[in-house]
Amino acid sequence: MSEENIFIDGLIVKEPHERAPDFVKAKISIKREELIAWLQNQSGDWINADVKVSRGGKWYAVVDTWKPDNQRQGGPQTQSAPPDDLDPDIPF
Repeated sequence: MSEENIFIDGLIVKEPHERAPDFVKAKISIKREELIAWLQNQSGDWINADVKVSRGGKWYAVVDTWKPDNQRQGGPQTQSAPPDDLDPDIPF
């Protein structure tokens, strides 16, 4: 994962209004033309984003650049056979 934040042009995230109901988690504003221009320069079908809060309390969104570990990809993990020196009376 890259350590550098990739900000999404035209997407502004703010803390919900103090009188907003509990189910409102963030306020998002979209500057349509800027967001469309930014999206046209991206590849892939999906862009995932994380909403974060800076140390100074400012809310923002960044692209989630996490990629799965290649060693973990590939299908279900198979268990190896138990060692031969186990007691045959153990029920597992």
